This record gives sequence, C-alpha cells and structure tokens, in this order.
Amino acid sequence: MTNQAVIHLAKDLRKASTANKAPIWGKLAEYALKPSIARRDVNLNRISQLTKENGKVLGTGNMSHKITLCTFSISNSAANKILESGGKLISHADLIKQNPTGKGVILLG
Repeated sequence: MTNQAVIHLAKDLRKASTANKAPIWGKLAEYALKPSIARRDVNLNRISQLTKENGKVLGTGNMSHKITLCTFSISNSAANKILESGGKLISHADLIKQNPTGKGVILLG
C-alpha cells in the first residue's frame, strides 16, 4: 500500500507537470509511486560522478562539490556529507518552485 504522503507528493508533481508544461515532474511522480523495492539506491560516489561542480541516497563515498538534492529517502550519513560539502537538501515543493520547467534538474535512479 502506498504511503499517503507519497500519494500527495505525486499529486503535487503531476499538477506542476501540467501547469508548467514540464514532463520531468510527471516522470518523477511515476518514480514516487513505484514500490520501494523497485526503486534504485544511489550512493554519493555515483551522484558525484553524474553531477557537475555547479530511491535512497546512501552515505557510501564522498561529495567532491556542492549539490542541491531533493530525494524520496536519504541516510543520515549521506545527508551530513552533502551538507558538509556545502550542498543543500530541499523539498519537492522548493525544487518545483526554483525550477518550474525542470531545466537543469537531473533524475537519478
């Protein structure tokens, strides 16, 4: 059974997708509604490799640069490492507000 918070999140993402003509938010809503077993875990090394300087996030590895991250789930050690590297953790609402069309947003996992 899907968590009510996740259902609300997916609803917000679909609205943002339609309102901003940004398919990325619809795709993210699909990811959110997948069972947790079907989501892929991503560790900090992989995020660091796939992002430029400017599922669940695991604390394996280190961040070599600042990132802004919105995630469904994150371990405490990963969150601490991101914050220590000067990065930020933001909510889905803030992500949509800052990037209404999804430009510059990368989906991993």
